[in-house]
Amino acid sequence: MRNLDQFLSAYGESHRHPVNQWVHFICVPVIFFSTLGLLWLVPIGRWLGLSEWINGATLLAAVGFAFYARLKLWVLAMMAVWFAVSLAGILAIQGAGLSLLWISAVLWVAAWAVQVWGHKVEGKKPSFIDDLVFLLVGPVFVSVEIGAKMGIRSRYVLHP
Repeated sequence: MRNLDQFLSAYGESHRHPVNQWVHFICVPVIFFSTLGLLWLVPIGRWLGLSEWINGATLLAAVGFAFYARLKLWVLAMMAVWFAVSLAGILAIQGAGLSLLWISAVLWVAAWAVQVWGHKVEGKKPSFIDDLVFLLVGPVFVSVEIGAKMGIRSRYVLHP
């Protein structure tokens, strides 16, 4: 398996244009949240007679966490925060009696449409076209790049 440096470097190849970077700073978190929101509605635990907390989102988190732990422990911790924030949003939407399905679906479609436009501006196809694992790398890349814009130094920053 490739290491964190290799993943971020490969991902960065199609994310150099400043417009596409800003699109990703906004849309990757929205896609992350809305994907988890949609998967939260897949009641795997109920189908198996288990806890309602076992659903598509928690299964994706388990797979994702295994991947992130193999990269670096700080990546796992950071992505656990992404998941926790998303879970808080999901539970807040459900607690308010709003439609998690519609909110997540609209956000997901809109964010992907903007991402496609961002890659059109970039002039390069999205990284996940060649390897779906880049769907898990995107949030890490965005976190590192946003950290750099906030002045957090890291050897992983590709666009200071």
